[in-house]
Amino acid sequence: MKQTWRWFGPLDKISLKEVRQTGASGIVTALHEIPYGEVWPREKIAARKAEIEAAGLTWDVVESLPVHEKIKHGQGDLSALFANYRQSMANLAAEGITTICYNFMPVLDWTRTTLDAPEENGGTALRFELAECAAFDLFMMGRETDDYTPDIVTKAKDWWEGSTEAQRAQLTHSIMSGLPGAYKRYDAAGLHIELQKWAGFTANDLRNSLARFLHEIMPTARELGIKMCIHPDDPPRPLFGLPRIVSCAEDLAFLLRIDEAPENGLTLCSGSLGANPNNDVPAIAAQYADRIHFAHLRNVKRDADGSFQESEHLNGDVDMVSLVANLLAEERTRATNGRADAEIPFRPDHGHALLNDDERGTHPGYPLVGRLKGLAELRGVIAGLRHGGG
Repeated sequence: MKQTWRWFGPLDKISLKEVRQTGASGIVTALHEIPYGEVWPREKIAARKAEIEAAGLTWDVVESLPVHEKIKHGQGDLSALFANYRQSMANLAAEGITTICYNFMPVLDWTRTTLDAPEENGGTALRFELAECAAFDLFMMGRETDDYTPDIVTKAKDWWEGSTEAQRAQLTHSIMSGLPGAYKRYDAAGLHIELQKWAGFTANDLRNSLARFLHEIMPTARELGIKMCIHPDDPPRPLFGLPRIVSCAEDLAFLLRIDEAPENGLTLCSGSLGANPNNDVPAIAAQYADRIHFAHLRNVKRDADGSFQESEHLNGDVDMVSLVANLLAEERTRATNGRADAEIPFRPDHGHALLNDDERGTHPGYPLVGRLKGLAELRGVIAGLRHGGG
């Protein structure tokens, strides 16, 4: 398994020199400064690649080549957006970058309600608290819905009535922080207006949009030798009335049936899938092993009501050792079969803020020390399994 590191380019407070010292040899990045839907010019791709290689690293995965919201919604004439996406794919392939991670979550990317939940060791973690999410939805946006149980509604109302303006502003900031660095943020009222564009939009509508997207771009992926790997929903549940369609094993099966070519694959995110108590993440990895092109390895501890907190990489509800063992087994199978992509790139996803991490101003969930710790732990698991023949 190849050790990689997510780097946000010029937006990142962590330098490539520092990344090199973590033990990672590959970089996962994107041209975040280019607006969604526009072509990534080959010269800018080449310049970013040269910068990475000058630091002694390689650019292994694009995360993400974003899918425009109009494609997700299926709005109007999308031919120009599809053409731009295909051209960006061609420009990446021309520079030797052939693994593309993307997601199909409408409006919001990963979503948390707290960015600095305390841990027993003094560090902090990302947390999703369902009652606070409901408070934002029901009382800050004022959306009328029966999406929540009576118990959660009561807890949400209690939070709302006891919260200060500063706490409400912090909740909004936390929910918006999962969006990429250059993407538009919303306040509660602005998000409610955006959500109204999706009123009545169903999971089947979103599946149809995903199928259309794949039918448009997968022939190009096959021609160029590009591996497309969709990222699961985070959290794996409908959110603010928005459907989610990449949340469980059945969703993954649907995706892979749309186009059965090996280039249509998965980003195996153990934390996103692991937040759903019905998902056996090691079993999912074993079931779809030959279509996993990239892995995000992190862990969560779940609460009974659907809330969860990101845990240490080896101390959560996902059996990380079994998961890594299944990925290593797939690598051996690929090597035996002579596959050129036998090695699966992975990165330590998210991480606790530890030591002086909170002083650096890094992207939420992407501290230096916390991810270095996670990468070292995962490296140890890999070494131990290999030594034991696993």
